[in-house]
Amino acid sequence: MRALLLADTRDLSREDWLEQRKKGIGGSDVSAIAGLNKWKSPVGVYLDKTGQSPEEDTAGEAAYWGNVMEDIVAQEFSIRTGIRVRKRNAILQHPKHPFMLANVDRLIVGKEEGLECKTASEYLRGQWEDEEVPAAYLLQCQHYMAVTGYKAWHIAVLVGGNKFIHKKIERDEELIQYLIDIEEDFWNNHVLAEIPPAFDGSDASTDLLKAMYPEEQPSTEIKLGNDVEQMLEAMDQLTEDIKDFTTKKKEYENRIKAILGEKEKGHTLNRIVTWKSYETNRIDSKRLKAEQPDLFKKYTNTTTARRFTVK
Repeated sequence: MRALLLADTRDLSREDWLEQRKKGIGGSDVSAIAGLNKWKSPVGVYLDKTGQSPEEDTAGEAAYWGNVMEDIVAQEFSIRTGIRVRKRNAILQHPKHPFMLANVDRLIVGKEEGLECKTASEYLRGQWEDEEVPAAYLLQCQHYMAVTGYKAWHIAVLVGGNKFIHKKIERDEELIQYLIDIEEDFWNNHVLAEIPPAFDGSDASTDLLKAMYPEEQPSTEIKLGNDVEQMLEAMDQLTEDIKDFTTKKKEYENRIKAILGEKEKGHTLNRIVTWKSYETNRIDSKRLKAEQPDLFKKYTNTTTARRFTVK
């Protein structure tokens, strides 16, 4: 199987490139559809593909430096492994499933293998320990193997600017079939049918809703149906459950504190428990406002947000 050429990207403008991306699901979209991406939700992908996303499609700092460092990471991979790589300046398309697209970083010369180049924060070092590959990147590489028909994909990452890691991911037919199924369902039953998926509980969905509806229309109302009443009742039950779990957690914590007594630290077979004193410094905002109103006003930032309440 050989991937089809959807578009040559060498002379493609960014605007045209973004339009081509709307024709299918790319490797960076897969983890969001699968619910494994903290930065993007399924409904966010839907809005992107249907041209309704409220977010400006401009690269942030992390994405910018990821693009800048791509060549360096690819070069270092070749130096350390002796494996030659080449660019494939194209958006590729699965020959049997045209909704599956791939804009790959590099292809391995002389082999049916590819390379994905990444940069990662020092805080994410733990995700790359041993043989682990973060789930979002694992799905991305398997998606690329699905589109190209290749047998393996390498991933090279520069962590914290000073730790280089590279790993090889073998083709997983069972996982690839899973990706084909969820992408086909998403494309046919949501994008083409123009039926958005439900918002989920991720931070990505919360941030998207803030961007879509930053302000309310004053003095406007709608009648909410029985489905909303059921969700509110479920929220009530969850609130009670959270209270019960919080109380139980505090009980265990207090019992352990009682055992520690005046001791600062305790050991179990697997854990270290500490109960230490610490100091906090807080500004007395009420006093500052009363005694230094001009200074208070000078260093006060006003933000606007919408508060969700149920009565």
